[in-house]
Amino acid sequence: MLAHQEYEGHVSIHDDAMAEKLGFSGAPIEGPTHFSQFVPLLHAQFGNAWFERGCISAHYQNMVVEGEEVRAFVEQVNVEQVAPGAKRAAIYSEKRDGTPVLTGTATIGPDHGLTELDRRRAALRPAEQLVILSDLKVGQLGAGNPESVRMGFDESKGALYPFSLEDKLKVITEPCSWHTREGGPGSPWGRAVIPLEMISVLAQYSSGQSGFRSKGPSVGLFAALEIKLIDGPLFVDHPYELEREIVALSESKRTESNWIRTRIFDAVDRRLVAEVLLNSATVKDSYACYAEEARKLGKKLD
Repeated sequence: MLAHQEYEGHVSIHDDAMAEKLGFSGAPIEGPTHFSQFVPLLHAQFGNAWFERGCISAHYQNMVVEGEEVRAFVEQVNVEQVAPGAKRAAIYSEKRDGTPVLTGTATIGPDHGLTELDRRRAALRPAEQLVILSDLKVGQLGAGNPESVRMGFDESKGALYPFSLEDKLKVITEPCSWHTREGGPGSPWGRAVIPLEMISVLAQYSSGQSGFRSKGPSVGLFAALEIKLIDGPLFVDHPYELEREIVALSESKRTESNWIRTRIFDAVDRRLVAEVLLNSATVKDSYACYAEEARKLGKKLD
C-alpha cells in the first residue's frame, strides 16, 4: 500500500526500483502491518484490556515483501507480575522457511515494565559523529508540538500514506468488526476503534511538521517500533494532539537512526492516551554525499 509513498520529493524504500537500488531483494511491506497478526492472539490472552492498555514493542529482523507468508507467535503469558498490574509475553514472527521477521514483547499496563525497545535503547552505544542526522539532538522537541490529527474512514493521509483507513480495512491481515463503520457501534466502547497498525499512521502522517530534518535526499525504514496504549482505545474520527521528542540517536554499519517518541493526547480533555516509539533508520548509501562528508568529519569508512 506504500508503493507510491513519497517524502522529501522522492519515492521511499517501498518502491521496487528504490529498494533494488539500495541492495534489497524487493520493496518491503510497511512494518506496522505485522502488528495486526498479533491482535487476535493477544486479545485471546488479555481480553478487552488489550485494546485499552496493551503494548507491542518490536525489533525488525528481516524485511517481508508482498506475497510472502508470515506466522505470528505469542508465548504463554507469564502470570508472575513483572510490575504492579502488568503482564507480559514474548512475541515473534517468521516466514514459512523459518526466517525471522521480528522479535519483541507484548505487555499490559498501566506499568509495562521493561519492553523490548526499552532494553535495546538502554544498550545503545553513543554514536560517532553522525552525518545524515548531524543537525538533530537528543531531547529536541517537535517544532509543530502539539500537532492536531484525526483519522476518519475515507481521507487519504497524503503523500506519506497514500491510502485511507477504509482502503486498509479492505486488505487488513486480521479483520475485526470493531474497526469498521458498520460494526464499530457494536464494540465494547460503542465506537469504531482505530486498528493497532493504523495508530502508527496516525502518529506519522503529519511528521513533516516536526522539524526533525536530516540531510538528503536519503531513504529510511522502520528498524523498531513500539505502540503503547495508556488510556485507550483510540477512536475513528476523534481529534487527537501529538507531541514529539527525539529520545536517542544511534548508528550501525549501514544506517543512522533517529529514535522519536510521539505522545498522543485526547484533544478534548488532554488525556495521554498512547505513545509511539519509532526507530527510523536512514540508509547511509542512500545519501549521495555520505562518504565525502564522513571523510571531512574524520569518520572511518568500512
